Amino acid sequence: MCFSATASVTASVALTGIGVLALRAARTRGERLFALIPLLFAAQQATEGLIWMSYTWEAPTLRAWATQIYSVFSHLLWPAFVPWTVRALEPVPWRRQVLALLGFGGLVSALFLLASMVATPIEVAPIGGHLEYRSPHFFLPLSLTLYLASTTLGLGMSSRPAIRWFGVLALVSAGLAYAVYAHWFISVWCFFAAVLSVMVYIALASRRAAAPVTP
Repeated sequence: MCFSATASVTASVALTGIGVLALRAARTRGERLFALIPLLFAAQQATEGLIWMSYTWEAPTLRAWATQIYSVFSHLLWPAFVPWTVRALEPVPWRRQVLALLGFGGLVSALFLLASMVATPIEVAPIGGHLEYRSPHFFLPLSLTLYLASTTLGLGMSSRPAIRWFGVLALVSAGLAYAVYAHWFISVWCFFAAVLSVMVYIALASRRAAAPVTP
C-alpha cells in the first residue's frame, strides 16, 4: 500500500485470499484469467512493502529493483492486461470490438511507458507519509488518457454489471486520488484499485451476467 510496510503486507495477504476465492469461482479460461487480477495486485502490494522496508534496512539496491518491478505492474501490466482479459469473457460482439480498440490503446500506452522507463528509470521517495513515484511520462495527457481508457473503460465495457461497477469505481477512485493525493497518485490509486479488485470475486461468484459466458 501507500502508507507503510505493514499495510502493504496486510493488503497483499488479503488480496491473495480474495484471488484464491476468485479462482475457485471461475469456470472458464477467460474467467480464470480475470480471476488473476487480485493475485497480481497482491504481488504488486508485496513489492511495495519491500520498497518501504528498503529504507528500514538501508538497502538501496533492493529499493531500485523493487521500484522497477512495482512499475512493471503499475505502468505496463494493467493497461495491457485489463481490456484483453475482459474481452476474453465478453460474449457481446460490439463490446468485444470496443474492448479490442481499448486493448490496442493500452498496448500503445504500455510500450510508450516501457520506453520511458528504460530511458529514465523511475525513482521513489517517501514524502508526507506516502511513496512518491517520479514518473513524468506517466502524466503526459495522451499517455494518461490511453492508460485510464484501457483500464477503467476496459472494465466499464463489460456486459456483466459487477465488472462495469468495478470500472466505474476505478474511474471515480482515480479522480479522487488525483484530487487529494496528486503527488502520490500512482501509489494511492493502485491501493484503491487493489481494494476494488474484490469486485472480481463478486463478479465471478454472482453470475449476474446479461448473457451466458462462452469458454
